Amino acid sequence: MTGKLSVSIGQHSEAGAKPRNQDACGARVPAGAELASKGVAVALADGISTSEVAHIASETAVTGFLADYYCTSNAWSVKRSGQRVIDAINAWLHGHTDRSWARYDKDRGYVCTFTALVIKGRTGHLFHVGDSRAWRVQGGSLEQLTDDHRHHAGGRSFLGRALGTAHSVEIDYRAFPLAPGDTFVLTTDGVHEHLPPQAIAAAIREGSDDLEAAARALVAAAHGRGSEDNLTAAILRVDRLPEPALSEFQQRVTELPFPPALGPRSLIDGYEIVRELHVSSRSHVFLALDSESGTPVALKVPATELRDDPAALERFLAEEWIARRVDSAHLLKPRPRERAQNYLYVVTEYVDGQTLTQWIRDHPRADFARVRDLVTQIGKGLRALHRQDMIHQDLRPYNVMIDATGTAKLIDFGAVRVAGLGEGVDEAVGPVLGTEQYAAPEYFLGAGGSERSDVFSLAVITYQMLTGQLPYGPKVAQVRSRSGLNRLKYTSVLTYNRACPPWIDGALRKALHPRPERRYAEVSEFLHDLHHPRPEFVHATRPPLIERNPEAFWKGVSLLIGLIALAELLWLVR
Repeated sequence: MTGKLSVSIGQHSEAGAKPRNQDACGARVPAGAELASKGVAVALADGISTSEVAHIASETAVTGFLADYYCTSNAWSVKRSGQRVIDAINAWLHGHTDRSWARYDKDRGYVCTFTALVIKGRTGHLFHVGDSRAWRVQGGSLEQLTDDHRHHAGGRSFLGRALGTAHSVEIDYRAFPLAPGDTFVLTTDGVHEHLPPQAIAAAIREGSDDLEAAARALVAAAHGRGSEDNLTAAILRVDRLPEPALSEFQQRVTELPFPPALGPRSLIDGYEIVRELHVSSRSHVFLALDSESGTPVALKVPATELRDDPAALERFLAEEWIARRVDSAHLLKPRPRERAQNYLYVVTEYVDGQTLTQWIRDHPRADFARVRDLVTQIGKGLRALHRQDMIHQDLRPYNVMIDATGTAKLIDFGAVRVAGLGEGVDEAVGPVLGTEQYAAPEYFLGAGGSERSDVFSLAVITYQMLTGQLPYGPKVAQVRSRSGLNRLKYTSVLTYNRACPPWIDGALRKALHPRPERRYAEVSEFLHDLHHPRPEFVHATRPPLIERNPEAFWKGVSLLIGLIALAELLWLVR
């Protein structure tokens, strides 16, 4: 039987002579199929001393990596998964710095160094930014595996690279073969600047029976030699390696292959296909049963047309990562990884219900309270994405499911833009990935989306649920210039639904403004105004007839003109 990967880990971190510990470290050793598909990870970060929030940056980097790496698609290589996750973490840190008092002084912002080691199969993978270090123990000495990203000028030394200092970051990556007994140590500068490599190697060798004690000994030794910085050390020893598997060699060459043609009663990795649920140019979705538990699931495979479209395939693979990163009752949940995956697909919960598209058809005169409840649920799903610096970009009724309990869930993440994810997925995805009738006007001007763009799409859906109409019809997709925005004229919701409270019309008018800077900045603001009448909307004058009902207005004008003409004719006859 092929043996499983087995490691021993010890780690220790303390503030030392400083009042606060701005270092962070952590490790994750999964079980079952995840151990084989993702491996073991150890991460360490060191916040810069000039920042009062650097400890938040360090904790975010370590906990974020150890969580998000295990959410990435099994079809991604370790290198791609690690780099994508670190890019997203860097963008989050940089974004928080730009929104804080430190936007003009990055050294006071959310900045830290970062080093992570992933052991998967029989290969080690190292990711590194900054001046923390990773070493491999070589007998009585150490081999340094990372380079310090430091610059020296004018007698001063400063970091040349770190997480959070810029919108994008260059990540050092290297991979190397492993052997049983290989031992690695990750340290922050509070340790390795005060202990020579020989002393670090000796401490690890002497504490080989208890790596936790060895890590504490390293920290204590550095503190005893005068270190005035925070001190952190993490040690990993490879105790056993799995035998090389054919699937591992195949994945290195081609990653996961496309699945075979699927139909009723087909079996794939322990799932039995029941029937096809949906077909699009991007994917095929099947209802399937888990052969072990009998649980119904949705199994999504990429369309064969994506074989020659790397960008589209990347978006498909990113969907699973996005779904695993964000936890909300109003977002589709992926199924736990319980078995080895041999083909390219995504398995999620099966939502037994109907799309919002069908719901709108079935409820042409929906009660306002019910509409508001569904919109609020959809908004909560959007807010969960926005809190992770993600923009949905393709919000439309067909991408919303309503289950038997009346719970609304967003089910498609194929167009979601993740901050910091630039490789393979366009940072400014246009409306080609979304649906024109629901896309915000700025997409058609070539601008990237924002939270305000998702607010616009949510407001379009709200308007449609209340009126059965679209606020601008097809005119939004025809906008090609800033002046074109001025030609978009909002039609009051009261034109089609007189029972709608006027203050709701005011909220929709603001959320649907053609210019993003004039809309609500966040989904929560729009939802608040749907539940709490804003005074200026309550006391606003009733929109003129030409806005509420243009047809009635012009009929009235025509009638008036006819009456005037008739009166003049009668006067002439007399």
